[in-house]
Amino acid sequence: MPSTHLLYLHGFRSSPQSAKAKKMASLVAAGHPAVTWWCPQLPPSPQAAMALLETGLAGWPADTMAVIGSSLGGFYATTLAQRLGCKAVLLNPAVDPARDLARHIGEQTAWHQPEARFFFEARFVDELRALQTGALKRPQNYFAIIAKGDEVLDWREMAARYAGAAVCLLEGGDHALSDFDAHLPRILDFLDLA
Repeated sequence: MPSTHLLYLHGFRSSPQSAKAKKMASLVAAGHPAVTWWCPQLPPSPQAAMALLETGLAGWPADTMAVIGSSLGGFYATTLAQRLGCKAVLLNPAVDPARDLARHIGEQTAWHQPEARFFFEARFVDELRALQTGALKRPQNYFAIIAKGDEVLDWREMAARYAGAAVCLLEGGDHALSDFDAHLPRILDFLDLA
């Protein structure tokens, strides 16, 4: 069934201004004007982020919606896809952000707006832990793009987490997926946008 609604979730310290988010927004607007697109600015609190998403997605059809998540957004996308049963595209997804972000407690700068600051609180680590889900319920609903050259996350951990799902394992690459455009045909094919 074609996807009629598409959600994009950015990573830690990122925003809807990320190159990948903007590229997807323009592709959807140009080629799939009937598709509902949403790329919200996620708050630093994982609990608040999930509350925002649950409210915003309340009217969305779970069977024809899809989500794309990058890094921490990939973790959130997996949580949503596990709950809703929708399709998810994961771009170098965080597997254990509670562990990884524990060392980032304190003031942070926004990647696309260095003058904008936010505080990553210790309680956010527990909020991340509470969002962890078990084994993939429907591996066929997931497509993960994983770069072995990711300088932030361990590709082996990502590959193990999404075993059984469709995985594009890149020999090189980087955390930002600088070659994102090269993967768009497979992403769009998987999403099957209306």
